[in-house]
Amino acid sequence: MPNKHLKLPPDNGSLNKLNNGQLHSNIRPFSYSLLSGLLLLSLGLLTASCGTIPKESAHAQSQQGGQESGARNATPVDVAIARTGFLKVQPSYTGNTTAFSTVSLRSQAEGRLLALNVDVGDRVTQGQNVGLLDDALLLTSLKQAEAELASLKSEVARAETQVSNARAEVEKARLELVQAQADSQRQQELFRAGAISQQNAEQARTTSQTAAQSLRASEDRVRAEQQAVATAKGRVVAQQALVAQFQERRSYARLISPITGVITQRVTEPGNLLQPGNEVLQIADFSRVKVAVQVSELELSQIQVGQSVEVNLDAFPNESLMGRVTRISPVADAIARLVPVEVVIPNKDNKIGSGLLARVKFEAQTSERVVVSQAAIQNNNNSSDSTTAQSDSQDTNGNIFVVTDTAGENKVAARAVTLGNKADGNVEILSGLQPGERYVARSGRPLKDGDAVLLSALSETAE
Repeated sequence: MPNKHLKLPPDNGSLNKLNNGQLHSNIRPFSYSLLSGLLLLSLGLLTASCGTIPKESAHAQSQQGGQESGARNATPVDVAIARTGFLKVQPSYTGNTTAFSTVSLRSQAEGRLLALNVDVGDRVTQGQNVGLLDDALLLTSLKQAEAELASLKSEVARAETQVSNARAEVEKARLELVQAQADSQRQQELFRAGAISQQNAEQARTTSQTAAQSLRASEDRVRAEQQAVATAKGRVVAQQALVAQFQERRSYARLISPITGVITQRVTEPGNLLQPGNEVLQIADFSRVKVAVQVSELELSQIQVGQSVEVNLDAFPNESLMGRVTRISPVADAIARLVPVEVVIPNKDNKIGSGLLARVKFEAQTSERVVVSQAAIQNNNNSSDSTTAQSDSQDTNGNIFVVTDTAGENKVAARAVTLGNKADGNVEILSGLQPGERYVARSGRPLKDGDAVLLSALSETAE
């Protein structure tokens, strides 16, 4: 640029000459030419400098403005690092506690209840005598049966005596037959020798045949008497069984606890007449406790027999018990579509009673997968325009923004992912995201693929 106030310094020699009054007029043309040349040179330099400096300054300002503009356009985001874990889906169900088993102690005989030694809440052991019936009628019946047994045993003895007598007659008949056969043979030899008549020989033969028939009759009598003995012994055996039955019935006069447990109900009182089958007491086994809950058919596939469950009782809020599924009903409610599931929990101290409110949580059978916040998942249909997290629907697909470092600048890339179970604001990633990758957990405004982002102070960093 021209400078109107530019003044050139005078030459030292000229100044000396001026001071000494010795400057001659013949050098004035030369001085004016020199001054003109210097002035033109200065104007050229100033013009060149005014042409180049603004261009460099404008380029620097343009770069600085671009960087500031890019920083202003970057979206602030919270970045998290994908990690694997277990997503515990634990639906809670409520039910009531019941005893592991309950037995009704009933009278097995007719009689008046004389005594009942236990009350509600008392603990009893298996085989313990808890009450007594009047056994007068039972004792009378037993005595009658024993008397009849004695009579039948006497009949057996008489029959055995008859058998012995019949056997003696058989032996006598056998000896008589041997003698008759010998006499007949001898008479036949004498007849053939002509020593006796034929009549005598025939008579001896007849006597032998009669002796043989008598032996057979005696043997038949022995068999008959033996049959009578067997019959009498059979009656004795039957009567012995009847006596044993009456003895057992008499033992029913003592009421015996069939199990070890706690008396939960006292149905009758001493003095009442009991018939066979009348209930006297209810005894419950509380060594273990059952909890029955109703499970939706949609979640039945996640439950199996033997599965561990967590049980919490409102009566003991500071304790958590572990139980197991022992039974799954094969029949579901036709209207509510609920399936009864039975859970058994230990009760070592016997402090858990019946009728307590229980809350059951089934441990989900899940494997370790990448788990992210549901807020990071974008709707699959409009991932670039919406940052609203998906609800707990049955959608299995979605998008997530992965953070990449490109030439020193953080940008996002939209990536499709497959979703699994959802619980407590988190969701499983079945595919599409690997452990260790950085993803956008929250964004200040909607993102698009390739957008620059600015990491907030809450963002996670790789270790």
